[in-house]
Amino acid sequence: MEKESSSYFIVKQRALPEVLLKVVEAKRLIESEKALSVAEATDQVGISRSSYYKYKDDIFRFHENAQGTTITVTFNMDDEPGLLSEVLKLIAEFGGNILTIHQSIPINGVASLTLSIQILENTGDVSQMIENMENKKGVHHVRIRAKE
Repeated sequence: MEKESSSYFIVKQRALPEVLLKVVEAKRLIESEKALSVAEATDQVGISRSSYYKYKDDIFRFHENAQGTTITVTFNMDDEPGLLSEVLKLIAEFGGNILTIHQSIPINGVASLTLSIQILENTGDVSQMIENMENKKGVHHVRIRAKE
């Protein structure tokens, strides 16, 4: 039998089946000691222990596995003075380290950007950082394209 390869995908929360989200929540309850056992955690979130054990090693919040890695983020941005500076400041506030910046020449007032961001031990919640970027006026279509 062939050994199964490990492929990773980055999926937005809204695209995940409810059972996977509940496994993540059960893991959080156990780690925070709000549940003292797997049985207690799975009861609290409403899944079976077998579901928990089936998925527990294969699902995690993005930030839990991001430290010490580099992510590549792409997005479009309106060509407005100071907007790139605001995005870079936001990343700095989360403790991300910018390694590379590539920006196209704006066409019809919109530029395409690719940033390589090093995620360090003290970097804040990467998911929240990406969400804050998406919510910034003038920034569009933020996507994590790679994780190394």
